[in-house]
Amino acid sequence: MSVATPSLALLRALASIVERGGRGALATVVRTGGSTPQIAGARLLLMPDGSLIGTVGGGAIEHAVIESLRASIERGKSELLVRDLARDLGMCCGGRMEIFVEPIEGAPRLVIVGAGHVGAAVAKLAREIGFRVVVVDERQELNDEALLPVCEHILLAPRESIAAVAPTEHDYVLITTHDHRLDEEALEAYARAPHRYVGLIGSQRKILRILARLAQRGSMLPLERVFAPVGLDLGAVTPAEIAVAIVAELVALRHGRPALHLTRASDPAFLRLVPGAKEDERDDE
Repeated sequence: MSVATPSLALLRALASIVERGGRGALATVVRTGGSTPQIAGARLLLMPDGSLIGTVGGGAIEHAVIESLRASIERGKSELLVRDLARDLGMCCGGRMEIFVEPIEGAPRLVIVGAGHVGAAVAKLAREIGFRVVVVDERQELNDEALLPVCEHILLAPRESIAAVAPTEHDYVLITTHDHRLDEEALEAYARAPHRYVGLIGSQRKILRILARLAQRGSMLPLERVFAPVGLDLGAVTPAEIAVAIVAELVALRHGRPALHLTRASDPAFLRLVPGAKEDERDDE
C-alpha cells in the first residue's frame, strides 16, 4: 500500500506550533478502500491562525475534515472520522476513508517577570507540568541554575525586556518582582503586548494603587485577560503555596475549566474605585 509523505511545509508548520505554543489540529488519512481522492498518510493541518496546509482530497471529504479539525481545537480531543464517500458525502469516488483527527498544541510559554522566591517556585512547578519558562530579572545573582530550573534567563528590566521576549497571543505572563514600581512598569508593558494571560501578584490595595497611578497618567490598559490579584483562592501563604495557587490558575485557564479566581482587575465594581485611589495609602502586603 502506498503511503503519502508529509511535505516539508507541513513539517515546518508543525514545528512552529510546538515552538510557539499555539494550538492547531492535524488530520491524517489512516486507511482507505476503493476509489479515494487521497492515499493513506495524506495530511491536512489547521494552523492556530485558521490557515490550512496539506490536503486529504478536497471536495466534500475535505470540508467534513476541516469541520472536525475545528471541533478538535475547541474540545481538545481526538477522533477517528470514518466516511463512505458516496453514501455519506455524495462523492462520485465511491470509496471509503478513515481519517484520524488530533489537536496539536505546543508547550505553552510562561514569562515570569521577577526571579524572587515566588517566581522561582512558580518556575519549578510550571516546568514540571509542561510550560516553557522564561525568567526576566536584571539581577544577575538571582538568575542562577541553583535557584531556578533550566529555563531561559533575560537580564533586563521589565520594559526593556519586551523586545527580547517578543510576546505572542499564546503566552502566559506572571509579574512578581521585588519592587512595586517594577510591577507597575511590567504590567503597563506586558498588558499592552500580545498575551493570553497576565497575572500580577499582590493585595487588592496594591492592585488598586497601581491601576490608579496608570489611570492618572492616562494609561488605560486592556484588562480582559489580566488576573490581579493572581492565583486561585486556596488560602495560600508561603511562596510554595502561592506557586501552587498560581500554577493551578494557569492549568484551569489552559483547559477552560471554571475555578475560584482571586482576580478583581476586570471587575467593574472594583474598577470604579480606581479614580479615588490615593498615593499615600499604605500597602497591606
